[in-house]
Amino acid sequence: MQRPGFTKTVILTGLLVGTLDLTAAYISQWIKTGSYASGMLKYIAGGALGLETSMKGGNGVALLGLFFHYFIAMSWTVLFFVLFPRLKFLWVDKYLVGTLYAVFVGLMMGGVIMRFTALPYKPVDVSMAISGWFVLVIALGIPIAVRAYRFYEVEKGERRKPVIWW
Repeated sequence: MQRPGFTKTVILTGLLVGTLDLTAAYISQWIKTGSYASGMLKYIAGGALGLETSMKGGNGVALLGLFFHYFIAMSWTVLFFVLFPRLKFLWVDKYLVGTLYAVFVGLMMGGVIMRFTALPYKPVDVSMAISGWFVLVIALGIPIAVRAYRFYEVEKGERRKPVIWW
């Protein structure tokens, strides 16, 4: 039996980090180019459809990209929440752990997962990777870690009371 609130906490956290990440991506693109990135969600859908096909698509393709974006954010959130109570070394400091988790997610997305998509391969640009990791720290890593610490009631490396949610 799951601990009451686990599913709700994970879903709300996944929605939060997905929204923060997407907002940061739009802001970042606007800062770099001075214009709104109208094709960003179609580009995300290009991971499954291929870039040429996705960029010609309409609102349905953009919705598919939005679905993929939130699915990915939710997946990283679920992974952290499932591993967190089992790996006590994650109980050290929520900000350090959140930062390291964001870098891990960035490395996995850029170095592993993106290679299995239909998007064209781009070699790693270190300066772009570092700025991407910074965004992931703020939008994904720290919010997930803070929510997990709060949910599991971890404080200074120890739980205040036992948590059983399965």
